Amino acid sequence: MYLNCHSYYSLRFGTFSETDLLDLAQANGLDAIALTDINNTSACLNFVRHAKKRKIKAVIGIDFRVGAQQNYVGLAKNNAGFKQLNQYLSQHSEQKLKLPDVAPAFDDAFIIYPFEKILQLNKTTFLENEFVGVSIDDLRKLRFSKIKQQKSKIVLLQPVTVRDKKDFNAHRLLRAIDNNTLLSKLEKTEECNPSDKMLPLDQLNTALAEFPFILENTKWLLNQCNIHFGFGDERESQNQKLYTDSFENDCLLLEKLCDQGLPKRYANPTPKVYARLKTELDTIKSMQFVSFFLINHDIVSYAKSKGYFHVGRGSGANSIVAYIIGITDVDPIELDLYFERFINPFRASPPDFDIDFSWKDRDDVTDYIFRRFKHTALLATYNTFKYRAVVRELGKVFGLPKEEIDKLSKNNYDVTSLDEISKLVLKYGKLIEGFPNHLSVHSAGILILDKPVHFYSATDLPPKGFSTVQFDMIIAEDVGVFKFDILGQRGLAKIKEALEIITENRPELPPIDITNVEAFKKDPKINNLLKSGGAIGAYYVESPAMRGLMKQLQTQDYLGLVAASSIIRPGVSGSGMKEEFIKRHRHPEKRKEAHPILYNIMPETYGVMVYQEDVLKVANQFADLTLGEADVLRRGMSGKFRSRKEFEAVEEKFIANCRNKGYADNLIFEVWNQIKSFAGYAFAKGHSASYAVESYQSLYLKCYFPLEFMTAVLNNGGGFYSAEHYFHEARQQGATICLPCINKSDHPNRLIGTSIYLGFGYLKNLEAYTIKRVLTERQLHGHFKSLDDFIDRVLISIEQLTIFIRIDAFRFTNKPKVELLWEAIFKLNAKGKETIQSKLFKTEHKQFTLPKLNNNWIENAYDEMELLGFPLCNYFDLVNQPMEDGYLASQMNQFIGKNMLIYGNLVTTRYNKTSQGKLMRLSTFVDQKGAYFDAVHFTDVVNQFPINGLGVYACYGKITDRFGFYSMSVIWSKKLTIIKDPRNI
Repeated sequence: MYLNCHSYYSLRFGTFSETDLLDLAQANGLDAIALTDINNTSACLNFVRHAKKRKIKAVIGIDFRVGAQQNYVGLAKNNAGFKQLNQYLSQHSEQKLKLPDVAPAFDDAFIIYPFEKILQLNKTTFLENEFVGVSIDDLRKLRFSKIKQQKSKIVLLQPVTVRDKKDFNAHRLLRAIDNNTLLSKLEKTEECNPSDKMLPLDQLNTALAEFPFILENTKWLLNQCNIHFGFGDERESQNQKLYTDSFENDCLLLEKLCDQGLPKRYANPTPKVYARLKTELDTIKSMQFVSFFLINHDIVSYAKSKGYFHVGRGSGANSIVAYIIGITDVDPIELDLYFERFINPFRASPPDFDIDFSWKDRDDVTDYIFRRFKHTALLATYNTFKYRAVVRELGKVFGLPKEEIDKLSKNNYDVTSLDEISKLVLKYGKLIEGFPNHLSVHSAGILILDKPVHFYSATDLPPKGFSTVQFDMIIAEDVGVFKFDILGQRGLAKIKEALEIITENRPELPPIDITNVEAFKKDPKINNLLKSGGAIGAYYVESPAMRGLMKQLQTQDYLGLVAASSIIRPGVSGSGMKEEFIKRHRHPEKRKEAHPILYNIMPETYGVMVYQEDVLKVANQFADLTLGEADVLRRGMSGKFRSRKEFEAVEEKFIANCRNKGYADNLIFEVWNQIKSFAGYAFAKGHSASYAVESYQSLYLKCYFPLEFMTAVLNNGGGFYSAEHYFHEARQQGATICLPCINKSDHPNRLIGTSIYLGFGYLKNLEAYTIKRVLTERQLHGHFKSLDDFIDRVLISIEQLTIFIRIDAFRFTNKPKVELLWEAIFKLNAKGKETIQSKLFKTEHKQFTLPKLNNNWIENAYDEMELLGFPLCNYFDLVNQPMEDGYLASQMNQFIGKNMLIYGNLVTTRYNKTSQGKLMRLSTFVDQKGAYFDAVHFTDVVNQFPINGLGVYACYGKITDRFGFYSMSVIWSKKLTIIKDPRNI
């Protein structure tokens, strides 16, 4: 009976989920109901899915509105009608067109005009698919309207937006947030009616007793609507099924690509290679995944044709087919990768291929995908209301002062002292928390479908200009839509730019084959960077935690790095398995402590679960679960399924099987708890291996071309550390760091010989147009000869010119900065007005005689801190306190279990939580010699001795030794004062 129901995907309007709506329908005895969210179809597929489980007939459509004002409601007669409605909404959404007052004549969709709209339009004739909708409140007006003569066209259009008074209050608050207004100033036209709720059937019958034909028409309309999507056992892949014109030709093409690629990957293929390849090809064909491999190969081939680097990872990196045809660069034979991790007869979804490109190349690859494949869209994700954010929004809506809002959002209050308004803010903050706030674009997901995108959803057009569906990856997989993951990362851009800088800076060298990873893996100099913690700048392995782990493991080969990439993940680390793995790795005699069955299943990791496929192996070989049941555990770990009952059933069988095999309960639950600890965090081994390949490419460049590599790192946004620290690292590698220079610098950093000239892009408040003018003029007419020459050739204001002078960009003139500043003020309009156009003739500049003006290095350092954010001098040089009795990081091994004092320049710091949930801080410093050391502020000192920004700290604490990696447990720390700017004294 209800044709106009909203979920909270009627963004900042609806007040409950699509499943709550179905629960409400069940409670009111309904066997059919329509979901019509406002200008949105996000919930439609999930609504259909859950309605089937509840044996309720699902009807879906769209409530077309301009702002809060309803134009009409569209209901899909069938899947074709849903597509038509989606196309119509998408056209207006993507082109930013206002919805017209009258809907087009849809072939497969009904249009229901609200009663008030009919009166407004004075509409008296109706197409076959058009109806008039009246709410319960409209009935009293209907009695006196000519419209009641249109008996066959009148249906019940009772909106369902709220369930009770609390929902209505939440609705008004959402509307106030949406309109950015105080609740007291919210217009009534922006709200629904308090009566927009679901009434039991008997109340409906009573209300419509005078108009029985309305109920009959409404039932008829619901009966005409039949929508179907395959879910559960009926699910079929909706992805593009064919790459060529037939499945047979797809299979032939994949085989041909394997034949062509095999000699490139395996010069002398072994029987094991052939057997694995045949098994994979047979499985890929039987499970109809051929086109999935061919499409990924197509995308990668395009990237290669454009000279773009890529990394293929995800579970698909376990595949020898993917390796041979070039989607990935991980050899599954070398790494003994578990075939069943990425594909098995029980897995309905295709393997995951996460394909990384440079952040600079990704948009072009995405554009190619949209051009190459007919039915393509980006996947959405939902940005939900976070509690602190919604409390702030509600505080504004209620008109609370900022101080009160800050207290509430930070939980900095005493409940007993709160007034009624503040209590309401907290109450409704809890209610609205988790509601979808707005749609966003999934970080990587692209859909390549067999049918038009609008068969499944309406689309929006975000700023980058690629159509985006309105549902997320969970809904997509439920209905058989499997995403292609196309990601952008900076690591590949660093590698590519480093090679370009090498070619420019050292043209005498032969071209570098960065794909020669096999040689890099065996290079002792490169491997020494791993075990010594010298990987700063290298993708994925440069963080303090990762460098510390590699020191503990003494990682010095590819397989060790693959393991380290997964051990660092919270699942392995949090379960205690990281410590156990390190212990068994460093002390072979400890491997005897492993359970013999587990050691036999996972000899490479000494009986410790490290990778996702280890869970599959243990579940299958230790607990005798089928591969399908083991895959349930894998999906549960990655958070990609919804049924806790399914997971719990497998848990029960795991425990029962192990007991039947005679294992002791303590062993059973130890293994099971390890499996559970992986939830959401474990890596597939092939995934870790893919990261390791890229890391080795970065490490090769860091080892043999450190200055070129560090310049590329800086030019691509750095990584884990600040730009200042990467300059420190470059200096440690032999670079001279130079301030921006008018004649030598570019927008990014530029390497000339062994000197890195800072880019103009670092200069705060320097406008992009200014940089463009300077670089264009220099490129067209050569270097600037003097300040006068610069002023003659570049249109610039005194404020912008001052930035260049203060950063010493005119030092080639050999004049002090202060003198140049005075000259600039005299020679330019001091009021900051720019000359409208360049001078036709060069004018003679008046020369001024100025007194001798100098500046010192301290003033320069403060100018650099203001303009760049950091000084080029060493922070230790700025300290104006005595640094006595301090030691160096290299001496930590002499103080194990003892206390020592080290003076350190802060590199990075972050909060973490202990296993008990208490706050702690992890910090990394460099000492006076530039060597790193790590310090931990545990709970008892974390607030007592805070870290207050960059600078030099005296760190006093106890030295701990964890497998040869030394760190300090801080007892006290203190930030040292620095010399003041003499100009401000």
